[in-house]
Amino acid sequence: MRSTKAVIDLSALKHNFHTIKSIAKDSKIMAVVKANAYGHGLVEVASALTDADMFAVATLEEALSLRAANIQQDILLLEGFFELEELPVIQENRLQLVLHHFNQIEILKKYQQAPVNEQPIKTWMKCDSGMFRLGFALDTVEAAHQELKQLTIIEQPVKLMSHFSSADSDQNFSEEQIDLFLNATRGLDGQRSMANSAGILAHEQAHWDWVRPGLLIYGASPMPYSTGSDYQLQPVMSLESQLMAIKPINKGESVGYGRNWYAEQETNIGLVAIGYGDGYPRHAKNGTPVWVNGREVPLVGRVSMDMLAVDLGIDSKDNVGDGVVLWGKELPMEKVAPFADTIPYTLCCGVTRRVKFEYIHD
Repeated sequence: MRSTKAVIDLSALKHNFHTIKSIAKDSKIMAVVKANAYGHGLVEVASALTDADMFAVATLEEALSLRAANIQQDILLLEGFFELEELPVIQENRLQLVLHHFNQIEILKKYQQAPVNEQPIKTWMKCDSGMFRLGFALDTVEAAHQELKQLTIIEQPVKLMSHFSSADSDQNFSEEQIDLFLNATRGLDGQRSMANSAGILAHEQAHWDWVRPGLLIYGASPMPYSTGSDYQLQPVMSLESQLMAIKPINKGESVGYGRNWYAEQETNIGLVAIGYGDGYPRHAKNGTPVWVNGREVPLVGRVSMDMLAVDLGIDSKDNVGDGVVLWGKELPMEKVAPFADTIPYTLCCGVTRRVKFEYIHD
């Protein structure tokens, strides 16, 4: 049986959660589990994070999957709702909403005239402090808040949130965002949240009532030139496979499609049973590190759909069947991602369904 698998360490997951809690001591934690918990398994991750105060997802379908799995914590829909027909389902399942434009307020006004359920909906008002994506423009925040205060269908007071655009790279602009958000919401009731993973690490003054860690929970760093271990975090996912073949190659011979790598000397090539069909990035460059038998060896040639090649070296003692780690505890995904011109998020989110997932607790 093909050995390619993603090993998910739930003990590491819990360790990371409590590490985050030690950083943001006075804040509640809204664990972000959208996109199938960043590729780690939505229900499995949420079931393990019993101490999380709330979960955040992107879609109603994700939220309903959690409720179907008997997850009882509050769940926030980060993109809010799209149409009136969703509101009874949202109420029935005790979901919280992010509101980010006036059209949503108008739909809520219409709904409260004849609600299916009288239970008030818990909501967050998103303020655009410089992300220029979702959120009420700052000069409309007070007006929007006043309209929301008049709605009997939502729980009062409305909570307030914003989002950093570059807390991993531009600290001056992030400080401006904090000031803009605070000024726009000064005098308004409601709990506040702004700090994502990078904000948790870089802006303690913005921890406030709630923090919203995503990548940190999974043991990777959002900050450049660092890994999760720099913050006492542990990788949760280990993407693993094995050597399926080893073959000698002569100087001047090429490997793989397109012949974009040639051996500079005699060596041994290891073929690894994983490819872009499993979610390993096809555009990973020659030299991308791969972990084999206690050392890093370079990827050579183009990644194929089902396999990739590594240069084991002329003196290698490796054998067919030996284990290979593409990223994990031995090889952080933050180290792999730059070789594919990407970020750790896309690596873990991109693992495909044909990869077997194995969940361990220690």
